[in-house]
Amino acid sequence: MNAYVPILVIGAIALAFAVFSVGVASFIGPRRYNRAKLEAYECGIDPLSHQSGEPGAAAGQRVSVKFYLTAMLFIIFDIEIVFLYPWAVHFDALGYFGLAAMALFVVNVSVAYAYEWRRGGLKWA
Repeated sequence: MNAYVPILVIGAIALAFAVFSVGVASFIGPRRYNRAKLEAYECGIDPLSHQSGEPGAAAGQRVSVKFYLTAMLFIIFDIEIVFLYPWAVHFDALGYFGLAAMALFVVNVSVAYAYEWRRGGLKWA
């Protein structure tokens, strides 16, 4: 149990800081609400009307595929990192089987990355 005491202390400090921060913000934060602040906000797109000038801004209309490509890019790299850390930690114990499994995984991720690149998901403009 003594090995877990530092982890529990850090967890308690993090929880206390989170509760304290939310509590203090509710007391000292500004309370000037207006109609614009209470409306739904979706990545700069007004979901109820076409006032923002963005294509597909109105509810129920088509949205550009760039939004989905950006989400896909995040998922590709997020999943890659989630699997690479444990593999790197236990690299010695896995042997050639671990190396082959990671090679297949990297090939699989590279296919998704190539698709993203070809569809223009990496261009900023």
